[in-house]
Amino acid sequence: MRRLDAFALRELLGPHADLCRRAISGDHGVVLPPFVDHHVHLHLIDERTLLSHGIAAVLDLGGDPVELARRLKNHMPRAAYAGAFLTAVGGYPVGRSWAPDAIVREVSDPSLVPGVAGGAGTAVDEQASFGASVVKVTLNASTGPVPEPALLRAIIAAARSHGLPVVAHVEGEGMTERAVEAGVDVLAHAPFSERLDESLVRRAASSQRWISTLSIHDGDAAADAIDNVARFVSDGGRLLYGTDLGNGAQPVGVNVRELEGLHAAGVRGAALIAALSDPWPFPERSNAVATFVPGHPPTDLDSVAGWLAGATVLPAEELVHDDH
Repeated sequence: MRRLDAFALRELLGPHADLCRRAISGDHGVVLPPFVDHHVHLHLIDERTLLSHGIAAVLDLGGDPVELARRLKNHMPRAAYAGAFLTAVGGYPVGRSWAPDAIVREVSDPSLVPGVAGGAGTAVDEQASFGASVVKVTLNASTGPVPEPALLRAIIAAARSHGLPVVAHVEGEGMTERAVEAGVDVLAHAPFSERLDESLVRRAASSQRWISTLSIHDGDAAADAIDNVARFVSDGGRLLYGTDLGNGAQPVGVNVRELEGLHAAGVRGAALIAALSDPWPFPERSNAVATFVPGHPPTDLDSVAGWLAGATVLPAEELVHDDH
């Protein structure tokens, strides 16, 4: 079997890939930047195996802000979070069995004045006070009411006042367009409930990041999500790896099915590693840990997703880069 040298490895997986060995055991493999799952729900999973299965950091996109704020700042995996879902009165995910009252705030008033009951400013101020890195709003027209444009703009304005980006769950006809027009920064899921027209994809690519979450879909929803992603990245959109971990039975760690979906959308090789290792919303990538994949690296793009299933997180100081 042909083996890659360091130059060929970087051609395949990007500039941060390198051949290495573990200082203690001597095991050879590949070192990559630490991976981030940009969409998880920590209250629904056992996070203890994330590190051993390749995930060094997570973004929690819907949880109890009080419990999340109690998390130790130096705990691994690193965690950034949105705090509670912000939604319209009776909107998604109100009433869901997996969504206790502590993780949802119903917003009814566009007021930015602090302390107004049901106010956009009040809801956002609360999440910011508990250390949120982003604000999460739901636009799920498939299952109930959604924030009207004026209320959505108020939530975004309140988030801007704290320097926080806004992440939206969009589902249902016209919801992606509403999010783009209002200035939503990030979509929590690549759009899956409709095939977007070309002009909307271009507008989204110029103004938003999308979090993938392709593996939670089947059938038409999967096909539409992959098609939308393919056009989004072709237009220069910035894609982030995310799985919606906690939604159904998924592996706690690197999700090969998610990687295969991204591969199908044309996110391959170096672009795939970039989506996995983008540090957003953390201000910078951690230098304390790294991804280690043991054994020989793949020699072609089609083998990368399965190979990454062997990823683990190790202290960066434990990995010795091979001499070139």
